[in-house]
Amino acid sequence: MHRLCKPCFASAWLAVSLCCAKEAWAQPTTAATPLEVRVVVVTTFEVGADSGDGAGELQNWVERYPLAETIAFPQGFHPLRYDPKDHVLAIVTGVGKAHAAASIMALGMDPRFDLTRSYWILAGIGGIDPAIGSIGSAAWANHVVDGDLAYEIDARDMPRGWSTGIVAYDRALPFEPPTPPAVSSNGVQVFTLNAALTRWAYELTAGLHLPDDAKLRAARAGYADAPAARRAPFVLIGDTLTADRFWIGASMTRWAEQWVSYWTQGTGRLATSAEEDVSYLQALAMLAQAGKVDTARALDLRTASDFSRPPRGGSAAALLKSEARGEYAGYDEAIEAAYLVGSPVVRELAEHWDRYSGTAPAPAVPASR
Repeated sequence: MHRLCKPCFASAWLAVSLCCAKEAWAQPTTAATPLEVRVVVVTTFEVGADSGDGAGELQNWVERYPLAETIAFPQGFHPLRYDPKDHVLAIVTGVGKAHAAASIMALGMDPRFDLTRSYWILAGIGGIDPAIGSIGSAAWANHVVDGDLAYEIDARDMPRGWSTGIVAYDRALPFEPPTPPAVSSNGVQVFTLNAALTRWAYELTAGLHLPDDAKLRAARAGYADAPAARRAPFVLIGDTLTADRFWIGASMTRWAEQWVSYWTQGTGRLATSAEEDVSYLQALAMLAQAGKVDTARALDLRTASDFSRPPRGGSAAALLKSEARGEYAGYDEAIEAAYLVGSPVVRELAEHWDRYSGTAPAPAVPASR
């Protein structure tokens, strides 16, 4: 997998590679003197206030980085937060594809900010495939695959012998070869990030100790058939499937594993499920066409609040019922892990801007994958 650079982005994108607080801070700048932003932290939801109560994805960044200043963002979903010392900006996009795309585009077109050299890191929670990781773990993605763009036949109507009723556009059978073009009039099926930057972020954070507790140990105890699910939380590289549908169950997990492999030509492996990631990257891709951002500086981090399927012998309906009540086995630990893993990367980039402003970091020895 090649590393993308800004000059080659236009052609690379055609190949689908990407190398609520009420307080309002005064307008920080004018369009003539836009505010420097070194890193944008992308979160998708917050619970209640930005600080002082139960934490969503933003709160740890506000309280602990800290991001003390609030910037009005009337065209977006939620006010922005900012640290003027490190020039770090955080956005809450809102949940789901539509919110994510609109919010990132609104930020990218805001003349108050200079985002041309900014690094972007989506740091959010999601589900995890027990075959590759445990709840509380953190996955850096090389690929982000769209799970919504497809034909679908209800499972009760699909032909005998089909493994799924979900079929790629322009194909008539599940996973029919050859894989269609990843970019077409139907949309973008897979975004591939800058593998060198992803590997660098992984290596910077791979040795971190992530929270583990009795609740997590109990939740993973039933996954005797999945050794990775039985591990204490850890940092890994694994890919993300984005869908507005919150799917659950063993059959859907098998489909998702195959869908990621199919669209990445066998180079990707499903790790996490989420709702916003392809839209975040789609907005960045369009902003890059206007010279507003550099997509080779985008990162995608998901931490696991729940398993995508129940333990063997468990019921998908029972798992759905518990999650519909907000009973995610690793919610608090995943929120904590997103900050613990994301913040060292943000600090390294922002505090050593002289080193990274001109050239994106890469691992000392590129790894084959």
